[in-house]
Amino acid sequence: LLLAGCSLIPDFERPALPTAASWPQADPASQETPAADIGWRTFFRDPVIQDLIAAALANNRDLRVAALNAEAAEAQYRVTHSSLFPTLDATAGFERSRTPGDVYGSSAPQNLRQYSVGLSAASWELDFFGRLRSQSQQARETWLQEKELQQSEQITLVAQVASAYSAWLADSEARAIAQDTVNVQARTLQLTQEKLAHGSGTALDVAQAETSLHSAQANVAQYARAVAQDMDSLVLLLGAPLSDPLSQRMTAAAAQRALPPVLDVPAGLPADLLERRPDIRAAEHALRAANANIGAARAAFFPQVTLTASGGTAGSGLTRLFGDSQGAWLFQPSVSLPIFDAGQNEANLDLAKIKNRIEIATYEKAIQSAFRDVADALAGRATYTDQMAAQQALVAAAQRYYQLSDLRFRAGTDSFLNVLVSQNALLSARLNLVSLRLSVTQNAVTLYKTLGGGWKETDQHS
Repeated sequence: LLLAGCSLIPDFERPALPTAASWPQADPASQETPAADIGWRTFFRDPVIQDLIAAALANNRDLRVAALNAEAAEAQYRVTHSSLFPTLDATAGFERSRTPGDVYGSSAPQNLRQYSVGLSAASWELDFFGRLRSQSQQARETWLQEKELQQSEQITLVAQVASAYSAWLADSEARAIAQDTVNVQARTLQLTQEKLAHGSGTALDVAQAETSLHSAQANVAQYARAVAQDMDSLVLLLGAPLSDPLSQRMTAAAAQRALPPVLDVPAGLPADLLERRPDIRAAEHALRAANANIGAARAAFFPQVTLTASGGTAGSGLTRLFGDSQGAWLFQPSVSLPIFDAGQNEANLDLAKIKNRIEIATYEKAIQSAFRDVADALAGRATYTDQMAAQQALVAAAQRYYQLSDLRFRAGTDSFLNVLVSQNALLSARLNLVSLRLSVTQNAVTLYKTLGGGWKETDQHS
């Protein structure tokens, strides 16, 4: 009993946090709900995004594969854990043989019949030194790792769908801006042609206007291609074609030329990531599995005790099978003690320890990568506000520049070149503003994801 309770698995100690205790950007711990506990329906308040995410969670193939991997790991754990218990089988057999008489020195041949019924337990290893329990623990940790990876895949999918939809909206707005520019350029070309016809313009002005118009038309084609490719990416994430009602709602949302709103989430402390990020928890389970493997490798140095047993009845006829004195049984214990294996067991132990050190480094790298991801997103949140204000002011200034240049050209006091320069400056400023708004939205989504948000549909306050 004492031997059966022993374990050679080393005591597990979680490695020290290989990062700073706080974020580079000041973000003190908050009493607000942690990001990981905020449901994605609460974080993404736009109904269109909510429907897209729900469709992706139901149909996405990568998420489906992750769920099946978790189920397979659970089944493998049950297989491994079952080796701790004996297998009991019901057996029934019939044997008939004929032996020539001269084999036994008799002239008559020997005809034999034997019937048997019973139970058997074959090769049950008594796990005195914890080898089987270590293997079972390793399989269990692998199963838990796959479950965490499934959750991590869901978090990634939620963020990918939101980012893809935001990119589609941004490119749709950029296409609309480019089309607005084409319309303005077409009117400007008509004006320069009229001025040329009346002798107040030049052929150079007309050529410049044509060049600007064709450049704007090329931009429309470029953004139309981007919109189509964004939709392809979104459909792939959803795992199913868009329904007509949802497609119509997306078109209506794109016409509003606005990105969906999201919440600001508290960052907390770096240590919170150990419990909030499923990829970090998965790395810890992988480390625990490697730690359990050391226990199995250590147990290989000790004896293995195996029991084989069977019991039942046997007889030469069915009528005698359950008669008196027909009982039959077998009890066969065996002990195997490794004496010489050319260093195989020692090498397996060294390998298990090395793999454990690899998993420690992998675990620490996962924490450091998570720290970097959150720190980058916090840096973005801290600086995007000032950049957005500056870009909006730039758009307003470029708009005034264009209006003044156009008025001066129409009045004949300035060249058409200034109009072209101001038009290009305004177009660039407007497109950069769209791109910046997309970056702000995607940065907020990234922060939510890197803090472990996206695995819950609703939170406790919903």
